[in-house]
Amino acid sequence: MLDIWLDADSGSNQPQYRQLYDEIRNRITNGSIADGSRLPSVRALQAALQLSKTPIETAYQMLVAEGYAVSKPRSGLFAVAPRAGTIPDAGKQKHGRAGLYPDIPLSERQFREGVLQPPKAFRIDFNTVGVDAALFPLRAWKKALHDTLEHEFLNHSGYGDPQGEYELRAILAEYLGQSRGVVCSPEQIVVGVGMAGSLKVILSLLDPIAIAAIEEPGFRTVRDVFLAAGTVVEPIPVGELGIRLEGLAESKADIVYVTPSHQFPTGAVMPYGERLKLLEWARERGAYIIEDDYDGEFRYRGKPIPSMQSLDPEGRVIYVGTFSKAFAPAFRMNYMVIPEALLPRLGAIGHLLSVPSRMDQLAMRTFIEQGHWYRHIRRMRNAYRRKHQRLSQLLQEHFGDAIAVSGGSAGLHIGVTVRTERSAAELMELAADEGVRVYDYARTWMGSVPGKGEATVYLGFGDLSEEELALGVSLLREAWGEAIAR
Repeated sequence: MLDIWLDADSGSNQPQYRQLYDEIRNRITNGSIADGSRLPSVRALQAALQLSKTPIETAYQMLVAEGYAVSKPRSGLFAVAPRAGTIPDAGKQKHGRAGLYPDIPLSERQFREGVLQPPKAFRIDFNTVGVDAALFPLRAWKKALHDTLEHEFLNHSGYGDPQGEYELRAILAEYLGQSRGVVCSPEQIVVGVGMAGSLKVILSLLDPIAIAAIEEPGFRTVRDVFLAAGTVVEPIPVGELGIRLEGLAESKADIVYVTPSHQFPTGAVMPYGERLKLLEWARERGAYIIEDDYDGEFRYRGKPIPSMQSLDPEGRVIYVGTFSKAFAPAFRMNYMVIPEALLPRLGAIGHLLSVPSRMDQLAMRTFIEQGHWYRHIRRMRNAYRRKHQRLSQLLQEHFGDAIAVSGGSAGLHIGVTVRTERSAAELMELAADEGVRVYDYARTWMGSVPGKGEATVYLGFGDLSEEELALGVSLLREAWGEAIAR
C-alpha cells in the first residue's frame, strides 16, 4: 500500500483528488512507483486514506488521461513511467486540437489484446450525447434478457414482425400515453434502429415530399437524409420559442421536422401556444410534422408540456422517440407513432422496415412490464437534475455575467453564450489547449454560422461526475479568461 498523506485542511489550495493525483504522478515520474507496477484499488485507498470513492476515481481518471497509468482488463490499473518526450507535465503542456497528449508507445500485440489502452485525448469531454453508464440497471437488464432467452427464444427465433414485436409495441403505447400523453394503438407504432432509418420510412410513406423544413440550427442527420432523398430543404431559424413560425409560413414546405420539447442544439422549449399554431399551420397546408421527442423524459423546471401528438386531432404529427438518452445509445432502438391515415401505406413498404434484435425487443418489454423502466427513469432524472444544477452553479461562480446559459430546463446539455470578440471555433481551440472539449455545432447550421461578439458553445453533462464538471469548468475559466469581454 502507498504511504500517502493528504492535506485535509479546508484552507488547502488543492482539492483532495488533485493532491492524490499529484502525489501518485510524482512518484511514478521519480521512480518510487516502478513502471508496470499495479496501483492500489479504489477500495484499498478508500480504507487507507479514509476518503470517499469519488476523489480517488477522479485522480485515477486523470492519471489515465495524462498517460501515467493504463487499465488492464480484470486486473486493475498499472503505472506507466515516462520516457523522454512521451508524457507531458500536467497543467503546463499546451496542446493542439489534433491530439492533446502524445501516444504512449505500445506493441501491436498489447494494443490488439487490450492489455494496454491508449490515453484519452481530452482530460474533460463535455460530450453532449453522453449518458451516465454507471447508472445503467445492469442486473435488472441482465435478468430481463436472460428470462427472454430462456422462455421466448424457441417461439421467437424467426425474423419477426417488420414493425417490431407486438408485445413491445403494446406496452410502449401504454407507456407513451402515461408519460407523454401520446394517443395511439400498438398498430401505429413502428420500432426502429435510429432516426435516419425512421426518416427513410417516413419519406417512403409520404412519397413524394417536395420540400422539407428543418430547424436552423438543427440535427444534421435529418438534413442529410432529406437531401440524400432528393428533397429540397428549407432551413427555418430557431428563436427562444423554438422554430420561428413566421419563417415556416413563408416557406413552401409540405413537412417540417421539429424538436419542440428541447430543441437541438439550442435547448429552446416550444410553449403550448406555439405548438397549437404549428398544428394549425399543418392543418391548413395539409402538411405533416415530425416531432422528435429525443429526450422528453428529462425536464427539470416547470410543468411538463404535452407532446404535440397529444394535441393533434387531425393526424398531422408523426411522433418519434428513442431509448438512447434514457437507456443507452448502444442498443440502437427507437420508435415512431404513425397517424392512422398512413397505416394502409405502411403495409405496402413493410419490406423497407428494419428492426432491432427480437430478443432485445422482448427483453425491453419485460423490463418495462416489471416496472424497472419507470424506476430507472426516476433515478436518471434525479441524477441529471443534480448534475445540471451543479454545472449551472459552477458556470455562474466562475464566469458570472460574462456568459449566458440557455436550454437548461431540460435535456442533457446546455448552451453557453460567451460575451467575447472570439468566435465559437476560437473558444473551442482555447478550451482544447487546456485539455477540455466543448462543441460549437457549426455543422448544425445549413447557412452561415453567427460570427463574433456572442459566441455559443455547448456543454453536455450526462456522462461526467460532479467532480469532473468542477474540473472542466475550472479549466475553461483558465482557457477563456483573457478572451472574455470586460
